[in-house]
Amino acid sequence: MTAAPNAGTTKPPGIEFAIGALAAVGAGFFTNPVDVIKVRLQLQGELEARNTYRKIYKNTLHAGYVIAKHEGVCALQAGIVPALYFQVVLNGIRLGAYNTAKKYDLITNDKGNTDVLKTALFTGTAGSVGAVISSPFYMVKTQLQARSAQSIAVGYQHNYTGTWCAFKSLWKEGGIIALYRGWYANIPRVFVGSATQLTTFGLAADWLRSLQMFTDQPILLTFLASLIGGSCVAFTMQPFDVLATRLYNQKTDVSGKGALYNGLLDAIIKILRTEGLTGLYKGIFPTWMRIAPHTVLCLVFYEKLDQLYTVLQN
Repeated sequence: MTAAPNAGTTKPPGIEFAIGALAAVGAGFFTNPVDVIKVRLQLQGELEARNTYRKIYKNTLHAGYVIAKHEGVCALQAGIVPALYFQVVLNGIRLGAYNTAKKYDLITNDKGNTDVLKTALFTGTAGSVGAVISSPFYMVKTQLQARSAQSIAVGYQHNYTGTWCAFKSLWKEGGIIALYRGWYANIPRVFVGSATQLTTFGLAADWLRSLQMFTDQPILLTFLASLIGGSCVAFTMQPFDVLATRLYNQKTDVSGKGALYNGLLDAIIKILRTEGLTGLYKGIFPTWMRIAPHTVLCLVFYEKLDQLYTVLQN
């Protein structure tokens, strides 16, 4: 039997998806520069032992400075077009499903609070579905963000001049198969990230409400709860984030087989053997710098758009 939705809060699922997509696009525009830096740091020293390669990018701030110096400030927005398309698909599905499930009490307990297991499984699964569907956008985003001036290049360089060039080249190379090459690479990243982010966000929001804090300030409550959720996800998602970057950016042969990694397990083994455990945590600081603000902006924008929709409806 389907649970009844909470009174006064029902919206068509399509509206939930649209609000989630718009909120994510707004957040993605502001956080994309840090994403570019994160990708460069994750590819630096790929499958090379520590202290055996020259560090072009010494840290997050230095990476931003070097990229701007050699490629111009606009290079910090590399891959912005496919990045925003990725946000539309992923978070339209993920946030839309999450908020719809909350309205129908599918992921809450008898007291109306966040059920950890249900929320983690539901949001992780919804995120994984979105990740698979939007895989081509994430792949092109990653490859465009990795592309750089030769003097500061790290990782394999895909010679695409832009988003349209990338998709056209991939289509000519192998059609839909080429576009969905490595489609599995982002599943563990998004499953773990989505489950951590939205479950901890829900728990933090429940905790703040139990303290009767910000009862008349829903935006501030969302801000604090999303900051907690965003900070947690950076640490749980990071190893899978590195794997996704490496798998999507690697060179492939004519059959589409990766030149460095045969899959997720192979990538984990090779990274641990050559780079050690720290190899899976390369770029952890820019990951936090990106995902924490992205979570805050995304969920705060969602709250504001939701309020605006309610006002317009009334």
